[in-house]
Amino acid sequence: MPTSEDPRALASALARPALAGHYDELRGQARSADSIQGKTAPDRSPLTREWSQFFEQLGPNGFTDLNHRTEQLQRQIHDNGVTYNVYADADNPQRPWSLDLFPFIVSPESWQKIEAGVLQRVRVLDRVLADMYGPQQLLARGLLPPALVQGHPGYLRSMHGVQPLGGTHLHVVAFDLARGPDGNWWVVSQRTQAPSGLGYLLENRLSISRLFPQAFEAMHIQRLAATYRALIDGMKRMSPAGKDAHIALLTPGPYNETYFEHAYLARYLGLTLVEGSDLTVRDQRLYLKTLKGLEPVHGLLKRLDDQFLDPLELRPDSRLGVPGLLQVLRAGNLLMANMPGSAFLESPALLGFLPALSRHLLGEDLQLPALPTWWCGERAAMESALPELANCVIKPTYQGAVSRRAFDAVLGRSLSRRELDEWAGRIVRQGDEYTVQAYLPLSQMPTWNAHPNHPARIAPRSMMLRVFAVSDGPQSWRVLPGGLARMVNARDSVASMQRGGSSADVWVKARGEVDRTTLLQASLSPEVLTRRSHRVTSRAAENLFWLGRYAERTENSLRLTRVTLEGLGGDDQTAAPFLTWLHDMATHHGLVLAAVPSPLLARRVFERSLIAGLADPASVPSVGYNLRAIKHSASTLRERLSQEHWNVIVRAEDKFFSRCAQAARDGDFSPMEALRVMEATSTHLAAMTGAQTDRMTRDDGWRLLSIGRHIERLSFLSTALARGFKAGSLANTGGFEAMVALFDSTITFHSQYQQSRDVAALVDLLVLDRDNPRSLAWVAHTLRGRLAKLAGSPANELSPMAHKVLSPADWDLAELCTVDAQGNYSVLADLLERCTQCAYDVSDEISATYFTHSRDAKKSLGA
Repeated sequence: MPTSEDPRALASALARPALAGHYDELRGQARSADSIQGKTAPDRSPLTREWSQFFEQLGPNGFTDLNHRTEQLQRQIHDNGVTYNVYADADNPQRPWSLDLFPFIVSPESWQKIEAGVLQRVRVLDRVLADMYGPQQLLARGLLPPALVQGHPGYLRSMHGVQPLGGTHLHVVAFDLARGPDGNWWVVSQRTQAPSGLGYLLENRLSISRLFPQAFEAMHIQRLAATYRALIDGMKRMSPAGKDAHIALLTPGPYNETYFEHAYLARYLGLTLVEGSDLTVRDQRLYLKTLKGLEPVHGLLKRLDDQFLDPLELRPDSRLGVPGLLQVLRAGNLLMANMPGSAFLESPALLGFLPALSRHLLGEDLQLPALPTWWCGERAAMESALPELANCVIKPTYQGAVSRRAFDAVLGRSLSRRELDEWAGRIVRQGDEYTVQAYLPLSQMPTWNAHPNHPARIAPRSMMLRVFAVSDGPQSWRVLPGGLARMVNARDSVASMQRGGSSADVWVKARGEVDRTTLLQASLSPEVLTRRSHRVTSRAAENLFWLGRYAERTENSLRLTRVTLEGLGGDDQTAAPFLTWLHDMATHHGLVLAAVPSPLLARRVFERSLIAGLADPASVPSVGYNLRAIKHSASTLRERLSQEHWNVIVRAEDKFFSRCAQAARDGDFSPMEALRVMEATSTHLAAMTGAQTDRMTRDDGWRLLSIGRHIERLSFLSTALARGFKAGSLANTGGFEAMVALFDSTITFHSQYQQSRDVAALVDLLVLDRDNPRSLAWVAHTLRGRLAKLAGSPANELSPMAHKVLSPADWDLAELCTVDAQGNYSVLADLLERCTQCAYDVSDEISATYFTHSRDAKKSLGA
């Protein structure tokens, strides 16, 4: 590595120049073909002013610290759980977000041109929508072909004549820009239906600005918060409820490729993250299903494609939308960003018609040009495009449309002569399905290449810039001073995250003072504050309920497995009642199949079956299955869980499966190794429990999580104790100690009762002791209190549901220890059976009361 003290000279020496014909962002010029062929001197051009300033502000360690910062960045992305789901990857759909170390820096002069051009284009697009869903004069004047609008599946006839609140159709629009060899920016595509990236670019900004704080501050990089606040404030002003409006973010759910940013954005903007099942329509208004009933929703920031919004009027097979949603829009009772029906604007064919539309609608020429584009549905355009196929990109006119021919964009220069002829034939036969766009060599930005097998250096990579325009009021927009730089995969020519591309933060230098506006909101009315403090959606509540249940189930399964393995290798491994109880508990809770012989008959077979089933994710009650269930439930609650809580859940599942797989590969999955895996997983679960009990707000969602845990605990412990007495396992030392261990009360028992093996002592601690969080009395008492609080009962009063849980006040030690004529503890057995049954009954009633809202089902949708 060069040792020059001048960071600019060092950067120039480390950086390979851009490829021939591409604009070099680092040096601010295109590299000619002559320099590649050696006809000119090696490139020693100076760096641009912005990049020179960036490298000057690297800090005292300069370039020697960049590999370390790269490791920090990767660790931060992993720890923050930033993912991009890949549909094609069935084994591991959650892929870590790919972020480069260097930001993409935009000069004030360049940004001024981008900003002006983007604002102008948004105005044109919004007016096109207003006309297409209104008078349709553009069609009548021949400025737009009807096939591109009414023939596009994204044009929604059911929205014709609907006036959006505030007169604004588009609230968030994304433009993909590329810089050509001449240094000018060109529009490649536009996204209007549900543009992605607003959440990822925030994470990019937080990550990169922390790694280069000195450069970020010294270069006066413009902040982002003011634009996000303007978007939400603008939506509220245009919504029916004004500044107190309830705005929600509509997501398709955790299996969507960009779900991470949906949760991230909802948390950052203070919005309620909702799925379609969280919402319902009543009397032409939209409501959120919460634990306290239905709560009005006045605005939706949607991240769901239009066709899935309303199964009554759009795709009838959609389970992601809300029946009757379009009628709410027609009635003027909901602001939606963006209004449904804008998908046809995303067709690449439309780019060729926008210059004329701008002159007609605004009386202005477009300041930011698009790449030359030909829609082959017009014969003249097709005849012009066919001879140029080898130098162009072939794109589907109706991308993503189910009823149209679907194909990925194709680079003409990658096709053979025969393949070009085949594509030309398709275009001639069905020209309207194809759009041809000029090919532009993308500009190349500097990236830090820290490959372990090669010397670290600055490598150029082709990139596209996605910028966002957001509405800040009626017919008013502003451009987010930043964006998402998407870099092309080295093995590909398309900037796509689905195809292995990566991203970079975008720094826009401010001309004057940096806008340091924050997202802090103005004061809200007391009613709104009260409502927000109790807002827990029914879906989130149900997932919290099951998160608690699966967490408790996993702890119970781990403890039972540990007790069983230790018992099989202990001193009482020949005691028939003890082994009968272990077999009974293991089969009842699904840790081994019912066909597996009892340890009385084949102890090693039973032991191997128990170990083999631990990590089987297909076996419903297995430890592995329950860990995956915890992660799945938590993944739908990302906006409610702390990052530490989520990290513990991810690590618990990952470490468990990796250790089990490693032991199986090594052929050493012995009982001792299984116990070590159980111990490590128990540590993670203890951290998980701590996060749930000590670091979560005590709202109704948390109460349901706690209730879920206590329902599982009450059922498991009462069943274990009942089966122990039935099998007679408590009569010998091994069975007695195993029962105390299963209740996680070994230390307490021995400290209070020394070496006693008296049943009365056991019942006193495990059934009646209200200071023991594992005793049935403590669990029942706590469960009654949680249910009463959830129902909103006054202090010291119980709700009807709480009364369904047995009251420990009625339990008496002498009665419970009474032995009947047959030598059985019949009173205790009856109590344990009722405890198990009431756990099931309360679980069913919670679902019916808080999650289904079935009592409102007879009301009209208002359609």
